Amino acid sequence: MPEIKPQVYKDDRPASYFEQFHASARRGVGWTYTFVRLIVSLPTLLIYRVRAIGVENVPKTGGLLLAPNHFSQMDHFFVGLYLRRKIRFMAKSQMFGPPVLTYIYKHGGVFPVRRGHHDEEAFETAFTILDQGGMLLVYAEGGRSRSYELGEVKPGIGRIALESGVPVVPVAIHGSAKVRRWKRFRFPRVTVQFGKSLTFPREDSPSRERQLEVATEVFGHVREMYEGLARSSGRRASRRSPDRVRA
Repeated sequence: MPEIKPQVYKDDRPASYFEQFHASARRGVGWTYTFVRLIVSLPTLLIYRVRAIGVENVPKTGGLLLAPNHFSQMDHFFVGLYLRRKIRFMAKSQMFGPPVLTYIYKHGGVFPVRRGHHDEEAFETAFTILDQGGMLLVYAEGGRSRSYELGEVKPGIGRIALESGVPVVPVAIHGSAKVRRWKRFRFPRVTVQFGKSLTFPREDSPSRERQLEVATEVFGHVREMYEGLARSSGRRASRRSPDRVRA
């Protein structure tokens, strides 16, 4: 199993460094998003045999919040593979730095959350995108789960849902936990399920408790779908088992 790099929970770079990425994300996405999507889509389909369930649950227009679980850096590709709408992503600030990747992030609709700080700029960018009628992906757990199990939900997605009032689509990604521990070129099969959208009455300045309450409700739907996908995957594996065939 490959060694996982330790988490870095604080980014000491000044807030001014990240202003350029917020400004770019608020303007929208252009050819870079389309170009990267064209390059990545076919290999992703072939290698991970990605299938999607419930794509019809994703509204085709209007401000929208996607709320998936998160195991792998490939998750944003998995979610966007079958969606025609362009997604903008909230991502940890440590991803920004390497020149080529940073260029792609900046012009591909990715904006940072400055880790270890109370980053209101990230929320302002999120609300701007949703007010523009854009589709925004925010991981419900606030970051990758490193335990290969679903993590604990964070209140941030509850705050965005309440203060924006846009529909929230819970998304379950099953199989991506094994992306970073593949061996002998045996790649996991990935399934993405989009749940029915949820809406919450708009609230100004909701309490942290209220934010967490809504986030927990959203993630409850994610968990329910994920567990259903896990059971289906287990049944398929059982049917393919050599012991079962011999029996």
